Amino acid sequence: MRKTGWAVSSGIESADVKELHQSDSGPASQECHDEAVRPGKSPMGVRTLKAALHTAVALCLVTALVHVVLVFLHVAPSNPVSKRYSSQVNGWVYPLFEQNWRLFAPDPDSFNRKILARTAHTDSKGSVQVTPWFDLAAVDHSAVDHNVFPSHTSQNLLRRAWTSYVETHGGSDTARSERAVMLQTYLRNIAADRVAAHNHGRTFGFIQLRVITLPVAAPGTAAGNRPPAPTEDRLLPWWKVTSHGN
Repeated sequence: MRKTGWAVSSGIESADVKELHQSDSGPASQECHDEAVRPGKSPMGVRTLKAALHTAVALCLVTALVHVVLVFLHVAPSNPVSKRYSSQVNGWVYPLFEQNWRLFAPDPDSFNRKILARTAHTDSKGSVQVTPWFDLAAVDHSAVDHNVFPSHTSQNLLRRAWTSYVETHGGSDTARSERAVMLQTYLRNIAADRVAAHNHGRTFGFIQLRVITLPVAAPGTAAGNRPPAPTEDRLLPWWKVTSHGN
């Protein structure tokens, strides 16, 4: 009886041990195997994100390379390549990436210019409403005066737009080249945006500029003296603009 009982009990114990070994080794090893496999497989979203990132980096590098090449052709001495692709180079450089040597050889203005703007719109009754003249240059001057770090936009954007317009148009307001058309649009958009920022939400569909050129007063001129007479008072035609305001 003891032998039988021992045999039976030992058989049960051995069976329990086998089941224990199977339960311990089977699922655990499977889980470890799954955990070992999962890190190697990237989800679809991660792969897509990596591909998009690589594409964006490649586009940035290509754009930077093209920009450097075009600017180099712009500032380099005239050569067959720059002559052949002059329209593409100028279309990329002007007006935002223009390069010059004025940082090392500044050419300050010898005149004071008042750049005035007025707008017009047609009301619901069909009559045209024209606003008074608004001094755009005075706004820029007020942003520069007593400012330790004045904005480049306040100092040069409007002024350079006007000088570039004069260089391409001369005394006429008719654009005779693609660059002249581009600079006319550039000046018109700057003026429209400046007026819209101070127009208190009023709409307008046309804009007109008036540029008054004054000589720079001599040093030590008394403030009460009569102001110098303008050397030029130029009135530009009305330009159609995209509707601004509410």
